[in-house]
Amino acid sequence: MAASPQTEKFAVCLRRLKDRSGRGYDRLGKEAGVSGSSLHRYCSGLSVPTDYRVVHSFAKVCGASTEELRELHRLWALADTDRDVPVVTSEDVPAPAPAPEQEREREPEQDPAPAPAPKPDPPAVPAQASPGPDDAVPPETAPDEAERPRRSRVPGKLSSRFAMLAAVVVVVLVAGFVWMPADASPSADDGLLYSAACKSVSMGQHDECVREVQRLLVRAEGRLAVDGDFGPETLRRLTAFQVLAGMPANNVVDEPTKKALYAQKVSMATWSQDRVAKRIREVFVEDPRTAVAIAHCASFLDPLWTLPNTNGSRNWGVFQISDARLRELDGTPLRAFDPEWNIQAAHRLWSVRHDFHDWPSCEAALKNAPKG
Repeated sequence: MAASPQTEKFAVCLRRLKDRSGRGYDRLGKEAGVSGSSLHRYCSGLSVPTDYRVVHSFAKVCGASTEELRELHRLWALADTDRDVPVVTSEDVPAPAPAPEQEREREPEQDPAPAPAPKPDPPAVPAQASPGPDDAVPPETAPDEAERPRRSRVPGKLSSRFAMLAAVVVVVLVAGFVWMPADASPSADDGLLYSAACKSVSMGQHDECVREVQRLLVRAEGRLAVDGDFGPETLRRLTAFQVLAGMPANNVVDEPTKKALYAQKVSMATWSQDRVAKRIREVFVEDPRTAVAIAHCASFLDPLWTLPNTNGSRNWGVFQISDARLRELDGTPLRAFDPEWNIQAAHRLWSVRHDFHDWPSCEAALKNAPKG
């Protein structure tokens, strides 16, 4: 089966890095901690790695820059999204239903059914004679029948009743506006995201709805570009915002997320890269240089960095601590976004064997990186 356009773009980027390195698949795979045959499949577009850390290690071994790493992560995320999308072929499309005329042509001809026999005419009913001029209206009904038309023709009483009803309606409406709560749900005019065009905003989208989400994330002090493209960078910031706002990180801009974005009560301000590196050196006194390099490989020293995995789990924060490790450390994604907690937790993991075995891809990339 042919690769999807996103997978092909991802493979082209990998091949470009491989060709630039001047090394073969086996040697690159050994340095990146993956088999050469797997690298060949990735670069040929035959498959997409399930773990981005493999891609990251390969790119680092090839000498990719920070911008190239970000672009490669974007392409991997899009290719990974297309992994489970079924390819529709002509065999999957059902044949069109035959037209009614064709159905009738295939039906065997039958003799027309005999027409039903005509029913006999019903017996004639003698017409009642019209009342004559001397026929009187019964006394008990005459006053009601005679009085009813006169009451319906009195306009004054009807007008007064309608006026009273209209006054009651006005009072009710005014009371409703006066007692409307101040925190009522915002209307569609309060922000672009409440419009029908922005009913759903998610990964892969490119429009003004995405641009509005990005502007609101930047207003919350999130670090990202406002380009209208919902890629991995926007997904990471959206995930961080949802976690900081105390809501499920579901990868889409749903109604609660829209409300929280416009409320402007969540701040995404965090430590700078220099402050993160400084604190890592203070905590990892045993091997500060390697610890900083591992964190830079894992998250670019970004405290709010997230990385989704194909099994639905995620890695969180400076040292990209996985969901499984968070449970062992009695942590949560919100705690993992605290750089102090994340660095201390990573040091606890390091202390088990006094090495960086919890970050195998980054450790392998550092060991095999050219010296100089």
